[in-house]
Amino acid sequence: MPGPKDLDPSASPRALLGAELRHARENAGLSQDELGQPLFVSGSFIGQLEAGTRRMHLEYARQIDEILGANGFFERNCKALAKSRYPDHFAEAAEAEAIATAIREYAALLIPGLLQTEGYARAVFRAYQPTATEDVIDELVAARLERARLLADPTTPLLWAVLDEAVLRRKVGGTAVMTEALRHVATLAQQHRVIVQVLPFGAGAHAAMQGTIKLMSFEDAPPLAYLQGPNTGRLEDDPATVTRHELTYDLLGATALSPRESLALIESVAEDYAHEDQP
Repeated sequence: MPGPKDLDPSASPRALLGAELRHARENAGLSQDELGQPLFVSGSFIGQLEAGTRRMHLEYARQIDEILGANGFFERNCKALAKSRYPDHFAEAAEAEAIATAIREYAALLIPGLLQTEGYARAVFRAYQPTATEDVIDELVAARLERARLLADPTTPLLWAVLDEAVLRRKVGGTAVMTEALRHVATLAQQHRVIVQVLPFGAGAHAAMQGTIKLMSFEDAPPLAYLQGPNTGRLEDDPATVTRHELTYDLLGATALSPRESLALIESVAEDYAHEDQP
């Protein structure tokens, strides 16, 4: 019988590879726990690979090929699917984000990537890489806008963002860019496509002063938390750790302005920028 065909990296890569893993494991008569034992991972980790919420790394792919007699299929496709438009520290989170049913994010300094306009994203990447060529910046901006296409679906994923007031006040790219960026966020909120809250300066100290948080929920897999810093990021799947970050997010939501008050503030700041830009 012919083996499985190599996967197309452009079509939900981790979900496709996960489906093939589930098929091969079941054909071998192994449970998730039984496959996980020789890999020194839990059955739930195998379940996350099969659901596409975790990336299959090369060392696991090689062992899985040997255990399941897949003739190098998983190693071959693992190498192909590892090619990403995103930085290494974010690639796995971006792939998980693409199949999440709900995304909750606290942004401390910048408008979240899924809510950014082209002008805002370009200003951000130019600040990150002041000496990069325009081609490099264009590629980064295109990848970010491609991510934002998730919101083209009218309902899924649910996106709930808590923005620190600093996000509104930091003039990224100038007044015209900020006017467009904040109006874009306001429009998505007005259309009920996203839930947005603003954490005002007046709230004082809060539960997430050390950085940003992104929480992702899935239909058939446990939730994940993504924590990001300068040129670094970490995807967490430990249940206790994720639960702790979920509590932090709940505290932020309780402290922030209501969605209606937040929308009014975002629109007001956008108008301030628009007036400032006029001669």
